[in-house]
Amino acid sequence: MTHATDQAVGTDAVDIDVSGMTCAACARRVEKTLNHLDGVDAWVNYATERARVVGIDDPARAVAAIEAAGYGARVHDPGEGDAWSRRATEVRISSLRRRLIVSTLLTIPLMDVTIALALVPGWRFPGWDWLCVLLAVPVVGWAAWPFYVSAWRSVVQRTPSMDTLVSIGILAAFFWALATVVFGSPESAPDEWLGIGAVPDGGDALYLDVAAGVTTFQLAGRYFETRSRRRAGDVLTALKGLTPSMARIMRDGQPVSVPVEKVLVSDDVLVRPGETIPVDGVVVDGSASVDTAAMTGESVPTLVATDDAVDGGTVSTDGALRVRVTAVGANTHLAQIAAIADRAQANKSRIESLVDRVTSVFVPIVIAVALLMFVVWFVALDATATRALGVSIAVLIIACPCALGLATPTALMVGIGRGVSSGILVKGHGALEASGIIDTVVFDKTGTLTTGRISVDEVHQQGDRSALAVAAALEQSSEHPIARAVERAAEGRSDESEVAHDVRIRPGLGVTGYIDGRPAAVGSEDLMRQVGVDIDASLHEWCTARTAAGRTVIIVALDGDTLGALTLRDPVKPDAAATVADLEGMRLRTLLLTGDTEATAHSVAQELGMAEVRAGVRPAEKADAIAELRAEGRNVAMVGDGINDAAALAEADLGIAVASGTEVAMRSADLIVVRDDLAAVTEAIELSRATLRTIRVNLVWAFGYNVAAIPIAMAGLLNPLISAVAMSLSSMFVIFNSLRLQK
Repeated sequence: MTHATDQAVGTDAVDIDVSGMTCAACARRVEKTLNHLDGVDAWVNYATERARVVGIDDPARAVAAIEAAGYGARVHDPGEGDAWSRRATEVRISSLRRRLIVSTLLTIPLMDVTIALALVPGWRFPGWDWLCVLLAVPVVGWAAWPFYVSAWRSVVQRTPSMDTLVSIGILAAFFWALATVVFGSPESAPDEWLGIGAVPDGGDALYLDVAAGVTTFQLAGRYFETRSRRRAGDVLTALKGLTPSMARIMRDGQPVSVPVEKVLVSDDVLVRPGETIPVDGVVVDGSASVDTAAMTGESVPTLVATDDAVDGGTVSTDGALRVRVTAVGANTHLAQIAAIADRAQANKSRIESLVDRVTSVFVPIVIAVALLMFVVWFVALDATATRALGVSIAVLIIACPCALGLATPTALMVGIGRGVSSGILVKGHGALEASGIIDTVVFDKTGTLTTGRISVDEVHQQGDRSALAVAAALEQSSEHPIARAVERAAEGRSDESEVAHDVRIRPGLGVTGYIDGRPAAVGSEDLMRQVGVDIDASLHEWCTARTAAGRTVIIVALDGDTLGALTLRDPVKPDAAATVADLEGMRLRTLLLTGDTEATAHSVAQELGMAEVRAGVRPAEKADAIAELRAEGRNVAMVGDGINDAAALAEADLGIAVASGTEVAMRSADLIVVRDDLAAVTEAIELSRATLRTIRVNLVWAFGYNVAAIPIAMAGLLNPLISAVAMSLSSMFVIFNSLRLQK
């Protein structure tokens, strides 16, 4: 079956917003429901809470199917973005917060009372057990309700999940305790485990705090997970602000402003200097330097003229353009990037997926074993019904996945908290899982390894007047990024200042004007030839050498003679080389992936000590490059900061966005470094690995505990009280093991 996202963007695909999903199993359940519809191919992105459906004639069928499965749904409105799903998530977060607060406030006194009074009969007072029941009812009945709803869905869909196990554990502990309060405790086995003898009459009420404690811990994990998961967001929402809402098009020979959604292929769009190009197209008139940083990561604008292609979201810095539209809406390059990122996010595996797959088998087995034990003890071993029921309940309680359910969310919460204190945000389990297997780290250049701010690197003085001062005087009228770099370099040199007049911007070439009544120019060699300035062999050789070294070169001339030349570069961050060295010290391969030229890319790589370079790579090609590396068997981390990195960040096994990055890049990343320190990339990987190791230890303990304890319970050697205590101790081990991450 062809996956929906493998088809071209702009087909009959329909996006459906889905609310109420609580885990990866829910996303698979919705996906399974949709794919059961005739002729439908669907996939569900758990992070963005959205389903993409292909091959359906009526979207209402998809909505109805999702709602029948127990979830909220509606056809996605592109104009509204993710507002609907965001509101639904906020409602869910508010509900979880209220339940968590109530559960915590009732569980703390309940645990104190039940533990003390259940084990010390002398402290009991009339009705103490019913007081415990009253404290537990709101927790087990109301606070835990979301778990029961999810568990019921799993029963209907025949896909047992973590919520199924959690619900069984909570209800088994509660109803066993309630039964002992109403009917009295069953007789104790004469050979009870640990030799504690008969449990004091009424002591089984201790299970009430087990039921309440499990509920509280699970609500806390679900609450923080839901808040964290929503931050993954929708890349399309962040991209929406990059293109203007209105476009100026030619209709019947006259310019008309229309909403960008109304622009058609083959329309002519007029773009003024400084404006953002709203759609993809081909230049049919005019020339300009176009800032393509959003699409290529290239810090120096690119010259475009007639017949050159331009992308929506890029900016014409210094010239007017007439662009014939070739793609609009979902077919634009910018939208393609968003679609690639969205697809890659949805395809990421999570630790919960493994746990859910295991529990889908584990839950039915445990239930079957508990029922079998009742029959064996009651029929084959001729035990009383109460004794047989006690063994069955002991099996259910000892098999309750409290530790299993806490293993991942507690470690994740502690890891996230530790990361925040270090300026590192971990978005979810996918980042932790990926970090443990990373062997290759791919870096974007502009804004990641470099500052992203052009500066004058070298001044080659040839004439008797300051080349820098003349260049700064001419560039004052330009909005080009190079002009700002020249102005910054000339600041504070009032003794060398010049005044220019009659300045004319030459799009893509440079600037001309007059100084002291004499013609002046600053720009490329092509501009020099156009204004009749001869470049001698020595200056030409100097410029060629700098260009080959990855520098941008501009020549300065006055009155027909060259005054010299300036080189510009995007400086490497001070800590970039040390970070690359640290990563390679961790036996990780590093690679530079950039939209810049070969010369510039190799110059930066050489300065940083990186052996592998891929230059001239466009955004969609960046994602393809990451996919190629993964196809070669590499486990790839991508570090970037720009919109052009969004798809690659999402495609990589681990996406890391640096602090200066755009909102799109951050939404696509798994880890976000929010402090101005590239060394945090190394720390982020180390923290993720430590958190993942903790989760693995927790899971091994949780599974091992169940495997070892269930046979003991089946043999009748565990009183349900001891089962509850052992289950609580197992959960405490998981919690304290997770808290070690704080150090």
